[in-house]
Amino acid sequence: MEWILYVAALVAAIGFLVLCISLGATLFSVKKTLDNMAGTVAGIEGQMEGITRETTTLLAKTNDLAADVQHKVAEMNTVVSAVKGIGESVTGLNQSISRVTSSISSEVNKNDEKVAQVVQWGSVAMGLADKWKKRKVIDEQDVQFTTSSNPVHTPKK
Repeated sequence: MEWILYVAALVAAIGFLVLCISLGATLFSVKKTLDNMAGTVAGIEGQMEGITRETTTLLAKTNDLAADVQHKVAEMNTVVSAVKGIGESVTGLNQSISRVTSSISSEVNKNDEKVAQVVQWGSVAMGLADKWKKRKVIDEQDVQFTTSSNPVHTPKK
């Protein structure tokens, strides 16, 4: 029965050998994976340096652009203030014109009867002026007719 003890020790040794070989193979595989990861990390590190440089340049340009925009906004504030002033002036002018128009309209409404009388008297005066002009033209024609047919001038009454 002693031989069972030797067989058991041999089986245990073979098992331990298999365990060591598989553990070695696993560690060798892990080493390859870690080497690949180290290469990848080194590549990423190089890319990150490039990205960092580009980011720094971009940040500097962004700061310059922001300063330029702030300067232009400050300049635009004066333009906006001027336009606002013009708008307020136009609004004031419109209000003044509206008040004047309302005042004129109310005065015309108050005096519309007087205005109608003035228009009527104006029409009458225009009619009289037209009649007087016509009469003057007729008198001049009569004077010309009389002087051309008679050598003696006799004015009509």
